[in-house]
Amino acid sequence: MAKTRRRAPVAQINMVVMTAIVYYLYFGIAFNGGGLVPGAGADWGGFVAALVPTTAALLVYLAWFVFQAVLERMLPGRSVQGMPLPDGSTLSYRINGLLAMAVSLLAVTAGHVAGWFSLAWLHAHFGAMLTVITLFSFALSLFIWWWGLNYPGGPSKRSGSFAREYFYGTALNPRTPPVTGFDWKFFCECRPGLIGWIVLDFAMAAAQYESYGEVSLAMGAVVALQVLYVANNFWNESLLLTTIDIQQERFGWMLVFGDLVLVPMTYCLQAFYLIDNFRDASMLWVGGVVLFNLLGYGIFVTANRQKYRFRRDPDHCTIWGKPAEYMETERGTRLLTSGFWGLARHMNYLGDWMQALSWGLLAGFGSIIPYFYPLWFAFLLLTREQRDDRWCAQKYGADWDRYKQLVKWRILPGVY
Repeated sequence: MAKTRRRAPVAQINMVVMTAIVYYLYFGIAFNGGGLVPGAGADWGGFVAALVPTTAALLVYLAWFVFQAVLERMLPGRSVQGMPLPDGSTLSYRINGLLAMAVSLLAVTAGHVAGWFSLAWLHAHFGAMLTVITLFSFALSLFIWWWGLNYPGGPSKRSGSFAREYFYGTALNPRTPPVTGFDWKFFCECRPGLIGWIVLDFAMAAAQYESYGEVSLAMGAVVALQVLYVANNFWNESLLLTTIDIQQERFGWMLVFGDLVLVPMTYCLQAFYLIDNFRDASMLWVGGVVLFNLLGYGIFVTANRQKYRFRRDPDHCTIWGKPAEYMETERGTRLLTSGFWGLARHMNYLGDWMQALSWGLLAGFGSIIPYFYPLWFAFLLLTREQRDDRWCAQKYGADWDRYKQLVKWRILPGVY
């Protein structure tokens, strides 16, 4: 009799590994001199003590999360219809992220300047905040799992395995109340983590100023470029409705942890490292890296806008001064084959990654940890492109093969 092969607990392993990575990166930056491999001076005791959650950290994070939810609900904004769901219906989304970001940054800056609180406190209590946010993400994921089972309000999926359902999610668009209420996925994708990332950047700059009486050129450049990146995200907030996360990924621990923990607590590591390191970066180096970043920004923004305008009005869309070129499919869908989308199938990923790499370059070469984000992001973009390729092959069949003959390269023309 053939033996039944047991499936590896992929979800559980991923949860442990992803959580451990975030904690270990914090250890390396704050308690190991920026080193990835523990050295003789590694302060394990200090690291463990810093991770103990505190009431203050819990109250700060709960206040932040609720504040962002209130801004999303109360600030003026426009209503945008999302992409069609499998049944042909669409959901309405509230777009006011840029205003929420501006209000949030003004509020924390004003509070810091007025002396109501110190932004540098977030740096000093980073470990406690990390543990609080991690525990919160696990608890929220449990609620989302339960809500998705009982009130999916749209496309959902059951696997029969709690671990898989908890990790990947059950509902595509969990809302409270269903369909018309608060959209948990869209909110977590954009607000607490992304804006929180910039607040942490401000905190690192404040900590450097308190320690050295100045903010270094490299620190200022990192904070400014990351503010630009997040502001652009909210300027084009409606474009997020076309992403794989919103259209295809169910909302479970994987996205919750990524949005609430991984994004703010690791994307700020360049600023964290720069507090005590690379404070003498030359104007030439910083200027060159900033130009590299802006080139990536231009590719990323332009490519996304080209696709967005084409989807909205393909018959009257012009790209680089010419009518947009496209390929017709048997499904009746048009696939864009001009502009950046004629050079590579996902050249927007290249521009996005160039920005990520530039933040690491602004931290110099004294530690590999500031390069975690560009390395992780490269892996994420490559796997996302491969998932998208498989999804499109199933969707378009032979038309997708024909399209790939027209647009040969995946991300980087001439290379990949």
